[in-house]
Amino acid sequence: MASMRDIKRRKASIQSTGQITKAMKLVSTVKLQKSRQKAESSKPYFDMMYETISSMLKKSGNLDHKYLKAGANGKKAVIAITSNRGLAGGYNNNIVKLILGSAELPAEDTVVYAIGRKGRDGLARKGYEIKADCSEVINEPLYEDAAGLTKELLAAFGRGEVSEIYLAYTSFKNTVVHTPKLIRLLPFTMETDQEDGRDGAKAQALMNYEPNEEAVLDMIIPKYMSSLIFGALQEAVASENGARMTAMDSATNNAEEMLGKLELQYNRARQGSITQELTEIIAGANAIG
Repeated sequence: MASMRDIKRRKASIQSTGQITKAMKLVSTVKLQKSRQKAESSKPYFDMMYETISSMLKKSGNLDHKYLKAGANGKKAVIAITSNRGLAGGYNNNIVKLILGSAELPAEDTVVYAIGRKGRDGLARKGYEIKADCSEVINEPLYEDAAGLTKELLAAFGRGEVSEIYLAYTSFKNTVVHTPKLIRLLPFTMETDQEDGRDGAKAQALMNYEPNEEAVLDMIIPKYMSSLIFGALQEAVASENGARMTAMDSATNNAEEMLGKLELQYNRARQGSITQELTEIIAGANAIG
């Protein structure tokens, strides 16, 4: 059995850890409230943007546009959105596992545009090429950040360096439910639309473009990409704070449970020590008598 001194030291250590996890839980709770409000208020806009582009393309017939067909050469690109900090349960690891488990994104044929150091480091250890590190973006996501990343990716797509563009992020459902998602941004196809579960109404008439479909799609699709990336950033931040709040709550509860067990051990050790001292005193008195 551990000594009373060892038990007291361990209790002090766990109490200190429990205070830290409790404070982190409170901070995450406050951050979650703010990020959740942003994610929920912006989600209808991004959903509508996706549905609008889907509806346009369904009504357009067969278009021959650079953004609607995969490149013959070039690697696939994936935007991996994770966090810069740990202590969030399986939040970061789930995105890494999602990419590793995707047959469309083998390490030898994929470049990573990393948003978040945890995902960057995890994928780099698995042999993925980190094409760009935009980890600072996740600290305070702005639409301009999403637009800048979109511009960089579309330039690589236009040069043939990238044949397909994917987005891996964590979708925010509620405080405790966060779902890792992998969607293809480009080339945009009806198969992508059906896979994502958002199948709009059937086209009733063909879409007319002015001045022409090339000019319109050149303007609309970058906005569509920027919107989805920014929406994913907002949901990822809310999911991260929710995951960290849940993880810290669990850690605090575990610390309290361990303290209860240690208190019981301490009391038993103290009782044993007192009993031993009494036994020695009685034995000594009997010896003298």
